[in-house]
Amino acid sequence: MVTNVTSLTRSGLADFVVQRVTAVIMGLYTLCVVGFFYVTSDVDYTALRGYFGSFGMQTFTTLTVLSAAAHAWIGLWTVGTDYLRPHYVGRHAAAIRLTYQAGVLALLFFFVVWSLQLFWTL
Repeated sequence: MVTNVTSLTRSGLADFVVQRVTAVIMGLYTLCVVGFFYVTSDVDYTALRGYFGSFGMQTFTTLTVLSAAAHAWIGLWTVGTDYLRPHYVGRHAAAIRLTYQAGVLALLFFFVVWSLQLFWTL
């Protein structure tokens, strides 16, 4: 069982379930956007702004952005803990791994803030 403080849920099974649920949310969002393009004959700026600027779509986009961040964190945390070990990178593995995780968190934070600012100011 995963009990690392940097894990999202502190449980390998829970991380597995969260990653699957977030994948479903992102898949549904993709289908929703593709469906919009499929049923809308004249797609222009006004149509896109109206679609993505609606409260329902902004809420769904927020859920999807947060899902993407959680999904990415679990996946990248797993990569970091699997491959940034003393066996592979030497005695400074812990420092390298924590630096890697801090960088990933900073990028994900930037992604979430930027995405939410973009969609909630439409």
